[in-house]
Amino acid sequence: MNVLTMIKQLGSGMLVSIEIFMFTLVVSLVLGLIVSFGRKSRITFVRWIVRAYISIMRGTPLMLQLMVVYYGPYYIFGMQISPSYRMAAVLIGFAVNYAAYFAEIYRGGIESIPAGQYEAAKLLGYNKIQTFFRIIFPQVIKRILPSVTNEVITLVKDTSLAFVIAVPEMFTTAKQIAAAQTSVTAFVAAGIFYYIFNLIVAVVMETLEKKLSYYK
Repeated sequence: MNVLTMIKQLGSGMLVSIEIFMFTLVVSLVLGLIVSFGRKSRITFVRWIVRAYISIMRGTPLMLQLMVVYYGPYYIFGMQISPSYRMAAVLIGFAVNYAAYFAEIYRGGIESIPAGQYEAAKLLGYNKIQTFFRIIFPQVIKRILPSVTNEVITLVKDTSLAFVIAVPEMFTTAKQIAAAQTSVTAFVAAGIFYYIFNLIVAVVMETLEKKLSYYK
């Protein structure tokens, strides 16, 4: 296999990795915000359920969670699973896992806002929803962006865990090529792909941080 063919095959795996990354990022950021509301709910039952969910997601390996999402329907409910469900299982597993981490990041950001801002907004006639999305949330985004950046960079590398249920992302493709060629060249090339992907993500997030910075 020549270098060009290997790069093409790794490129197809990279597209799968990017798909996992983009879906997880968008869905988990939104779901994480919703979960953070549940974490701060005044309803004790809801609050404890959410806390249990976050604890489980953060306390168990993502690899194990992916296996549960994929094999769970069969072993728990006796449902038949098909190879086409693999990608869906990966997307669900990643989104649910990362939502728990983002929820805690959101919570920390929300709790860092002084209570006086809520009181001032109330005096100005804002309701709770308007106060949160017009005053509190923009400040939260600025404060949590460094933590979100760290999670996003970790997500890029975690996409390789999709191999556990045989989703052909880049790492799986690299393993197949390396096994066929009995060479580590494919792994080196995959490492370069991951590094470039992470470098792009880091530059984008750093640029965003500078644009949202309080200080110029």
